[in-house]
Amino acid sequence: MTSHPGTLSASIDPTKLDRLAEVAVKVGLRLQPGQDLVMTAPVAALPLVRKIVAHAYKAGAGLVTPIFSDEEITLARYRNGPDESFDRAPGWLYEGIAKAFDSNAARLAIVGDNPMLLSGEDPAKVARANKANSIAYQPALEKIAGFDINWNIISYPTASWAKLMFAGDSEDIAVAKLADAIFAASRVDRDDPVAAWREHNAALAKRSKWLNGERFSALHYTGPGTDLTVGLADGHEWHGGASTAKNGITCNPNIPTEEVFTTPHAQRVEGYVRSTKPLSHQGTLIDNIEVRFEKGKIVEARATRGEEVLNKVLDTDEGARRLGEVALVPHSSPISKSGLLFYNTLFDENAASHIALGQCYSKCFLGGDTITPEQIAAQGGNKSFIHIDWMIGSDEIDIDGVRADGSRVPVMRKGEWA
Repeated sequence: MTSHPGTLSASIDPTKLDRLAEVAVKVGLRLQPGQDLVMTAPVAALPLVRKIVAHAYKAGAGLVTPIFSDEEITLARYRNGPDESFDRAPGWLYEGIAKAFDSNAARLAIVGDNPMLLSGEDPAKVARANKANSIAYQPALEKIAGFDINWNIISYPTASWAKLMFAGDSEDIAVAKLADAIFAASRVDRDDPVAAWREHNAALAKRSKWLNGERFSALHYTGPGTDLTVGLADGHEWHGGASTAKNGITCNPNIPTEEVFTTPHAQRVEGYVRSTKPLSHQGTLIDNIEVRFEKGKIVEARATRGEEVLNKVLDTDEGARRLGEVALVPHSSPISKSGLLFYNTLFDENAASHIALGQCYSKCFLGGDTITPEQIAAQGGNKSFIHIDWMIGSDEIDIDGVRADGSRVPVMRKGEWA
């Protein structure tokens, strides 16, 4: 039986859902009194949206504006829309959102749509629509990638996503399993999730501090199908867990999170690497990615599945074949231990060390709050319309930190902190 949008499925614990809403507002965003909030969500996530709005106003929010998407409406465009519609995007909407960010509005995204929603649609149309959207979204994305404001992404266990992950189960059981997995990964299965996040943030900060003290010039990855040297950007800075945005608010952009990450040097990546988990991208599962880098650029790319889509992604723009992020995640992370493939980068990237194609984060530089785009480029930061994470870590991967003098320090052994 399909539940009506707005009614909470009996498979989802209302207490834990309320804790997730509270964590989103108090930990994810640390929303300030008088601050506006712009929220995007699938219609199916309405029960969570309502709880977040209540917690936001209790925290003193100025105005909360939700913007909804719907799977059937998305599909209607692909099935009935004229061809030229796929080169268009609502630029006026994104300009308005960017304007809200200029006025210090916070940003919250709830993800939960079926990750394979567009798997049956024309990949060329999907690629065109994504490109148009990426270009139109740029003014707003720059505020997020530049960490101008406090922002957060969380998830809701929708039936369509649950049925993809737990195909053999009834809808009720699938939703219950996905809800439990989201609640555990988001630490809201604890009695005091806010305190649990404080402790977790402290552990991630300790890792970042050690890496920042070492000032490695590169990381060297070795393992099956992998021999990769990732040069790190000049003046790079490691971050993990809670971070302070340019507006002075310390927030947790991703819930869940298990990573510490920084900016690689876009010109200094050499060697080859193989993905260790499938990448779910816009309705296509891209599996067994193998790429080779020369002078920072991917010069060869293969995949046993979804190769055509991978190549379209790499052709998005000049920066799409270069790296914008490198992140370290222990193989023993709770999400990795769950053994689940979520088909959702927010979760899957926290199961393994990963790299991201495309746009870098300006906050991952010393003086990131004042650094200019020109300085970012000069120090090796990458620019692109895309930012796509994919997993390269496992219990068979070793990582060394390489110092400027060529000496090496073990960072990870068999996927765990050395």
